Amino acid sequence: MGSTNARSAAIAALTNFKSIAPRVNFKDTPVKDLYASNVFTTEVQRDRLPKAVFKKLQQTIKKGTSLDPSIADAVAIAMKDWAIDKGATHFTHIFYPMTGITAEKHDSFLSPTGDDTAILEFSGKELVQGEPDASSFPSGGLRATFEARGYTAWDPTSPAYILENPNGTVLVIPTCFVSWTGEALDKKTPLLRSMEAVSNQAVRLLKLFGKNVDKVFATVGPEQEYFLIDRNFYFARPDLINAGRTLFGAKPPKGQEMEDHYFGSIPERVLACMLEAEHELYKLGVPVKTRHNEVAPAQYEIAPIFENANLAHDHQMLTMEVLRRTAEKYGLSCLLHEKPFAGVNGSGKHNNWSIATESENLLNPGNTPHENAQFLTFCCAVIRAVDKYAGLLRVAVASAGNDHRLGANEAPPAIISIFLGDQLNDIMEQLEKGSPSSTKHGGTMELGASVLPKLPRDAGDRNRTSPFAFTGNKFEFRAVSSGQSIAGPNTALNTMVAESLDYIATKLEADVKGGKDFNKSLQAVLSDIVKQHKRIIFNGDNYTEAWHAEAEKRGLPNFRSTVDCLPYFISKEVVDLFSKYKVLSEREIHSRYEIFLENYKKTINIEAQLTASIAKTQILPAAIRYQGEVAHSLAAVKAAGGNNVAEQEAMLKEISGTISELQKKIAALVHAFEHTASGSALDHAKYSKETIIPAMLAVRGLADKLETIVADDLWPLPTYREMLFIK
Repeated sequence: MGSTNARSAAIAALTNFKSIAPRVNFKDTPVKDLYASNVFTTEVQRDRLPKAVFKKLQQTIKKGTSLDPSIADAVAIAMKDWAIDKGATHFTHIFYPMTGITAEKHDSFLSPTGDDTAILEFSGKELVQGEPDASSFPSGGLRATFEARGYTAWDPTSPAYILENPNGTVLVIPTCFVSWTGEALDKKTPLLRSMEAVSNQAVRLLKLFGKNVDKVFATVGPEQEYFLIDRNFYFARPDLINAGRTLFGAKPPKGQEMEDHYFGSIPERVLACMLEAEHELYKLGVPVKTRHNEVAPAQYEIAPIFENANLAHDHQMLTMEVLRRTAEKYGLSCLLHEKPFAGVNGSGKHNNWSIATESENLLNPGNTPHENAQFLTFCCAVIRAVDKYAGLLRVAVASAGNDHRLGANEAPPAIISIFLGDQLNDIMEQLEKGSPSSTKHGGTMELGASVLPKLPRDAGDRNRTSPFAFTGNKFEFRAVSSGQSIAGPNTALNTMVAESLDYIATKLEADVKGGKDFNKSLQAVLSDIVKQHKRIIFNGDNYTEAWHAEAEKRGLPNFRSTVDCLPYFISKEVVDLFSKYKVLSEREIHSRYEIFLENYKKTINIEAQLTASIAKTQILPAAIRYQGEVAHSLAAVKAAGGNNVAEQEAMLKEISGTISELQKKIAALVHAFEHTASGSALDHAKYSKETIIPAMLAVRGLADKLETIVADDLWPLPTYREMLFIK
């Protein structure tokens, strides 16, 4: 079938769609029985491990004590037997390299004995350490191509689980991934280091408040936005297949301007897909809680309950994979790109971050936050951290894809600021002047009908334009993008906050040791933090030009693009921060800098080549065919003696002129990506931003114009009005 017919074939195919998925039955297996049924949970460990082994393993998981190597064999045997009971034939060490996605190598439990029989084996050594080839993963110069050795190391704090396949199951063991030299080649290792750093400093600070705790946890609840479109449309769009986003597409007559999709009724096919995805996630112990239509047409959201940041990361990676796999069963494609469609909302992954002991959320203000000195201390630590390292948070969400999303209606601008809300902002203003003495309360609302209840009103409104907003008992970092791992943003957050907690604890410890009153010293420290760092607090509209001017006046950084912000990542203050808390060494930081720049350049290069290819092989031929039809029709009318043809001649002239301009712009684009810049990786990235991207946009502008002119039956690509609205 020719490409000209791919679009109409896609529409025909989806009208005859039949799901290949069996019905999900929550009645026979209730959610409470389903939940974590495929996870090597604490309960399973208690049942299958010797008591002494179980106790030692739990000390590592809950208190962060070093893993006792002597228990590895016992854990491995119990894990293998449990997995085999679940139908597993293989195991894999899953890890999270700098590609931003998961990696895995499957090994069989089967071990031939040499006499035509076999046994099933899994040793403690195999559990604790694996050895995948590290040469083909991004290393940013940490390893030469010929230096191939890398190791995976078992992370006992993230439980193993069973991944089901129609033809069997696999035991999946979360791990870290490091080089032969011990340097991190992955996302998880720095995240775990940062969690330890923030825990150590928080424990110090809590001791000053008279609380003896062994460990403090960073907690995260990452919301996940995504698009679902029919799979037939997906396969008819080479740009979606290879770039994850549409490189062409005229604005449809209807987009999201009617505001009728957000929280609307979920289409039956989509809801069926959601239910099965949730069914699979429940079995894997992922605590998904909410689902709903998002703002853009064909856009949706799934969100979990808070959990340990490391586990939240692993579960988040699982969520994306399950969404992709499940969508296929329903003839859908799950799009996780930050901006798959121009002109409608892109997709984020709002990162709800907090810090907690086993029993207490340290960012819970309580009913009278002005009296809650502990809460105010941890809150001020976050304010100081975000102001001091705002550029690092911007780097943590930087990518070529997220550049399309940040600063638009659905996402905050590139300027990092904090929204506190009226109640907390008022307390901070009191704290700046001395000791807070009161807390604003919102009261209740009368809804005007006697049958309706009185509703308690929050003391402040929400601000959806803020990149970093306090939302009751947590901070919501809204700039994180849909498809990225949450490990990077949370590694940055944990380390920044660890530095601020260290700063506060060190001052207070010195004052107490010097005989000063703790409460007076605390008040002075917090008041000073508010005075020095209140510039980062902004409760207004982040989208206005006035805020950009005000932010510049305040001295806040405004990194508008990935290329602008990445050099900050290798600045002395960032290197010193990560080095001090042993989260990333200077070599590890520079390697990631090189990887980020390389990813940016490669992404733009792929998109540029795709843009030229699609324009030359699909859009131009369709436009030229239509030009021929119009020319032939015009000639026939003239031959028949028709004189009233001025509009048709103008139409032909417009088509011909647009085609000619498009051919020139395609040639300019090809020249741009075939003649790349010389110099450093940063030079290449700048060239991509300043030369290649404008050349791509020039091609798109003309191609999108042709979409509005060329006869509908000739247009080869599924359009926005079809992909976003035909379900």
